[in-house]
Amino acid sequence: MQVDTGFIHRADRYILAGSDFRKELYMQGIKRKIVYVALYEAIAIACTTAGLAGVGGHDTGAAGLASVLASVTAVIWNVVYNTLFEAWEARQGTRGRSVLRRVVHAIGFEGGLVLAIVPMFAWALGTSLRGAFLLDIGLVVFFMLYSFAFNWAFDLVFGLPKAALGKPGAA
Repeated sequence: MQVDTGFIHRADRYILAGSDFRKELYMQGIKRKIVYVALYEAIAIACTTAGLAGVGGHDTGAAGLASVLASVTAVIWNVVYNTLFEAWEARQGTRGRSVLRRVVHAIGFEGGLVLAIVPMFAWALGTSLRGAFLLDIGLVVFFMLYSFAFNWAFDLVFGLPKAALGKPGAA
C-alpha cells in the first residue's frame, strides 16, 4: 500500500510522511529563534540594499549601511516582539496560526519597526524624516508581504512553536 507524501501532525511536531521514510521537522526554543532571525535578516538585508539602491536611487554604500543598521534594529525588535507575541499566543484558547493571526503578527511587527527605522534611514541616507518615512512606506508594504510569506514558509519547514500547539497557558 502506497502512502501519500504530506505533512502529518503528531503531538507537538510535524513529520514528513512518506512510503519509505519519516523526517522530523521539529525545532523549538532558542535554536528556532536563532535560525528564524538569521534567515529572515539575511534575506532582508539583500532585498533592502537592492531596493534602496535600485528603486530609491541611493548610493550603494549608504543603502548597505541603512540596511545593516535596520537589520540590527530588526533583530533586537524581532526577539522582543516574537517573545511577547508567543507569550500572548500561549494564553489564547485557539491553537494554531490562522491567516488573521499571521496578519496581526506582521502588522504589529512592522509597525513597531517603522518607529525605529525612519529616523535611522533619515540619518544614513541623508534625507528628511518625511523623505525617510515615504521611502519606508514602500519597504513596509514589501516587508508586510515578506513577513507573512516567510513566517508561513518557516512554520511549514520547521513546524509551529509550542505556543501555537500546546494547551492554553503552556509555553
